[in-house]
Amino acid sequence: MHETAEPARLLVTDGNPAPEGLTLGTVRTLDGRQVRYARAPSAQEGTRGTVILLQGRNETIEKYFETMRDLSARGFAVLTFDWRGQGGSERLLRRSRLGHVRRFGHYLNDLEAVLQNVALPDCRGPYAILAHSMGGLIALEAAPRLSNIIERMVVCAPLVAFPRRKVGLRTIHRVARFLTALGFGRSALGPFGPSGKLPDPENNPLTSEAGRFRRNRELMQAAPDLFIGGPTVAWLAAVSGAMLRLTDSDRIARLNVPTLIVTAGADRVVSSEAAERLAWRMRCGASLSVPLARHELLQEADRFREPVLEAFEAFVGESLPPA
Repeated sequence: MHETAEPARLLVTDGNPAPEGLTLGTVRTLDGRQVRYARAPSAQEGTRGTVILLQGRNETIEKYFETMRDLSARGFAVLTFDWRGQGGSERLLRRSRLGHVRRFGHYLNDLEAVLQNVALPDCRGPYAILAHSMGGLIALEAAPRLSNIIERMVVCAPLVAFPRRKVGLRTIHRVARFLTALGFGRSALGPFGPSGKLPDPENNPLTSEAGRFRRNRELMQAAPDLFIGGPTVAWLAAVSGAMLRLTDSDRIARLNVPTLIVTAGADRVVSSEAAERLAWRMRCGASLSVPLARHELLQEADRFREPVLEAFEAFVGESLPPA
């Protein structure tokens, strides 16, 4: 079921113009959550198909205007949306800016609602996924049920593992689940989790491109209600559980959508090594590393970002050929 979103919920500035023909709306998931989505048409005379653009944690539609314009210029229609609890979608905690989810499957509900209620009826196929960070983890988790809809997936710097820590992932998951069961699921992770604040330029693990970094910081300052703070204990339990499932051989064998995993050579946010190992274990997976690039590959300097877009074009081109 479609609903009309308030136009004021979309932030457009001179430094961050919206794609031509962008339309905005909301859709309700099966469990009743409202999710904000946006669609951009192809800028070419024909349409090659639709790219489902899956954002990372604490991201928003507005942050991907430039990527949407680039994909549109290549002949793709683009559909993106804000995950529940962030961006312009429904918040899950009252009077709190923490990033929260009770179960990882709820993110799959968001994706399912957008695919069934927006993509399939309103967007021209065939369909491909371009995902970043947490969006990549969600795409990989959903892959077994997407094989009859999605032709190809490209996931950039996927959150399949944290950087190496003294405490192992299985222990992190057990502790987070235990604390959640004790009633601390809505509590903040504090110093043990990623912050919701955009770091200063000189201590920035996200991008080496100063202009795009400033643009994203200005978005956060202009519309703080679109962004969230650090994650909760329940979020960590949900995400670490999804990470652990991607280490299981039987689970990996069911990842049957052709997938290109693109890693950032200087990533300090997620484990590039774990992502490359996953691609090697997949039957239909491949990996590509971008040396010296930081975590947000689609927000990086052109010398890193352009090869990523070219790799996406090459990988999905056979399934979504030029019109």
